[in-house]
Amino acid sequence: MATLPTKQQATEKTGLHPRNPHRSAYDFTALIAACPALAPFVTVNAYQNQSIDCANPTAVKLLNQALLASFYDIQHWDIPANYLCPPIPGRADYVHYLADLLASVNDGEIPKGKAIKGLDIGVGANCVYPIIGRKEYGWSFIGSDIDAQAIKSANNIIRANPLLNNAVTCRLQSATTHFFEGILGGKEQVDFTICNPPFHASAEEASTGSNRKVSNLKGKKVENSVLNFGGQSTELWCEGGESTFIYRMIQESVRFAENCFWFTTLVSKKENLQGIYKSLAKVQASEVRTIEMKQGQKISRFVAWTFLTEEQQVAWKAKRWGR
Repeated sequence: MATLPTKQQATEKTGLHPRNPHRSAYDFTALIAACPALAPFVTVNAYQNQSIDCANPTAVKLLNQALLASFYDIQHWDIPANYLCPPIPGRADYVHYLADLLASVNDGEIPKGKAIKGLDIGVGANCVYPIIGRKEYGWSFIGSDIDAQAIKSANNIIRANPLLNNAVTCRLQSATTHFFEGILGGKEQVDFTICNPPFHASAEEASTGSNRKVSNLKGKKVENSVLNFGGQSTELWCEGGESTFIYRMIQESVRFAENCFWFTTLVSKKENLQGIYKSLAKVQASEVRTIEMKQGQKISRFVAWTFLTEEQQVAWKAKRWGR
């Protein structure tokens, strides 16, 4: 059975952001209290620690329910079958490093509160980024998605949880090749975008990746697997894969240069970075940053860019951040 890290591994080797509340080993007693349905899926592993079978989709979803209830005041959270059930600690890292990015241009102070607004491109059925950003920093969000069922699920989560009421709005993107057009209207502004791109280039590639992941978890070869964290086709793959997806985002961001302070996107494949940097140079982004994140042996990163000049940044902060 696949297991979660031991307590020693979790506290010393995860490399998670210092403000990430998931740096320590999971307290399953507290998690079961928050989500009693998790109890039957918790067992004692070879290290004599409590754990779950990470290859079991039901166990993973219940763990997420427990984490969201325990750490983020989300008492009602569910997603439709086969939709992406994201790993909470990694998603939280993105949010905390993004907060540091905002602080880096704000005299070291993280801008907080409902006036600070983000656009989650591909909010999904799970609505996890808005949940974390709202709880940790009080931010408000627009969530966009091309999947109507995902938007419906995210809206159900928003309505069911007071933390998110009147702070998160979901919008259906009817044009599948656009990111900002049809979502940000006129002079509407957001302080940042956040995005978890589909990184496979085809359904076949996504299936291969799913089989490999589950095989690693189970310690044996698995074919035609049901991925433990799920995922619809639009969540897992797009034509051209991650690099094409981000290239199109960069191209469109030029037309919305004054609508957003920091555009950001996760980049799962390091080999895509050089192409991204070339694209950003061609569109003359005024500043580009790459922020690395580490969870155990896994290293990921997100790329951030802005078109605002120093003078425009000062004006933006005075208008929206009270600086």
